[in-house]
Amino acid sequence: MFMRVDRLITELPPPAQQDPNAAAALQELLGGKYGEMSTLGNYMFQSFNFRSKDKLRPFYSLVASITAEELAHVELVSNGVAMLNNGPDKPAADRKPGGDISKTPHEAMKDIRLASAFLSNGGGATPVNANGVSWNNDFVTTTGNVIFDLLHNFHLECGARLHKLRVYETVSDPTGREVCGYLLVRGSVHAHSYALALKKLTGVEIEKMLPTPNIPLAKIPECQKYLDEGSHRRLYTWSLEDYREISGIWSNDEVALPDDPPGALEVIEGMPDGGKIQQLVGVPSAFTPDYAPEEFYEIAAKLYKASR
Repeated sequence: MFMRVDRLITELPPPAQQDPNAAAALQELLGGKYGEMSTLGNYMFQSFNFRSKDKLRPFYSLVASITAEELAHVELVSNGVAMLNNGPDKPAADRKPGGDISKTPHEAMKDIRLASAFLSNGGGATPVNANGVSWNNDFVTTTGNVIFDLLHNFHLECGARLHKLRVYETVSDPTGREVCGYLLVRGSVHAHSYALALKKLTGVEIEKMLPTPNIPLAKIPECQKYLDEGSHRRLYTWSLEDYREISGIWSNDEVALPDDPPGALEVIEGMPDGGKIQQLVGVPSAFTPDYAPEEFYEIAAKLYKASR
């Protein structure tokens, strides 16, 4: 089962301005071949299909716990995409009706890279890549062979790192860069964890191939605060009671990768504290949440009051 918490895995800074083309670049980290939909889909179905779970409990727990974090990563990137598509929140923007739409208030949207982000999705994110091509099941590998699937996951995390680095090089807005910086640190953890799992099973020290590409995280300013707090050494169980067996793989007799700040690896029960979710204030002229939403707000306020 899954439990949902109304917070982002990390707090994102507000965008400096509306930048739908940067949002389109960030879409690659959501619906691209090595995007968060792919890591989520692979690990989730591998965990569902995992064979001999009790006998291979540490390895099953590793894939299962990382699955939950990948769902949080999908949420993070989706929020980043929506924030860039919409720009800084304007608290009063949704208090009045949408005005005269014959004045083409959103004419600029016809020229953006992914016009469908506005025309179909109202500035929201969807599981597509930077060119608007839909994510699909062909990106999921679940063979039931523990070595093959773990090796595929290691490959997937390295591919994801490459794509995050390239997207990072294309965006200048603080929102997009923060998404990339955080995911680069956490993706490094996941690649490291799969490498250690393979080493436990085979004796092959695959972690010596990391990082791939071989640029240290310390060269990326948006990674620094996460390195300082030790996020590169932490693996979360994402459960109050289960998946503690990951400590047999992500154990304190293993240490951080050579290019990262030193220290023993640690398993944290539960999940990160996280940060607040952007409001994404509506734009009535784009019919979000509607052209004249005042009545909806009144209804929602009454329902909220009744729930307390």
